[in-house]
Amino acid sequence: MDSVHVGMMRDSMQVNPLIIRPTLGKAKPKGMSCPGPDFVYGIVTNIQDGGVAEAISSWHTHSDQGGRYGAYPRTLERDFVALNREGVKSGLVTAKEHSQYRATHDVRRRAPVKQGSRRPSQVRGPPDMTFGMSTRPSTPISELLEYKYAQRWLEEQQEKDRVMQEHQQKRDRLKRIQETRTTLLRKSRPVVETTTLWKLPRFEKVGPALDTFRDPAAREKARSAHFSDGVARRGRLGHGTYAVD
Repeated sequence: MDSVHVGMMRDSMQVNPLIIRPTLGKAKPKGMSCPGPDFVYGIVTNIQDGGVAEAISSWHTHSDQGGRYGAYPRTLERDFVALNREGVKSGLVTAKEHSQYRATHDVRRRAPVKQGSRRPSQVRGPPDMTFGMSTRPSTPISELLEYKYAQRWLEEQQEKDRVMQEHQQKRDRLKRIQETRTTLLRKSRPVVETTTLWKLPRFEKVGPALDTFRDPAAREKARSAHFSDGVARRGRLGHGTYAVD
């Protein structure tokens, strides 16, 4: 919904951003007017270059003898060192003679050669030398059909695995702690010889006079209870009082 204006609306009110009021729910306009739908944006190019056909027919190349596109020839500088040398060879001594010699003779310096454009010197090789790369020998079809390349690869992998295992075993041996006399004694457990109580020979085969247990299972149960309860009692055999302190 557009805001209601009271009073006269001038055109400057639609252009001056200080007077423009933002519309509810819309962004505040900048006060700039856009051209019509027939306006074309961009820069108009009036150069008629002829396209690709003219570019190919009149291809400009750079020439070292002149300026741009060879239109302005380059003037080489005079080589005064060469002129003085030639004057001395001719027998001239005074400055006036050298000035007259330079007026009648002219020696120009060579054009400077751009770095990278100098032609490399030709390397002469032996007459029977063949240039280029040698042709790779043909692959034997018989080895391809017999899978020799795969077998060779498997053998190489097995050899690598064997070398790695040997190296790992060697490292494990070096990391292993060496046994000493103390560690061996800790691991070894001497066998305890059980000795029975001494009896007279005439009483060795005599059985007990009383058997207060109903069956052997009850005897074993009572013995295990006696051993478990003897842990908390005093005495060597666990028959004393309870150790509560």
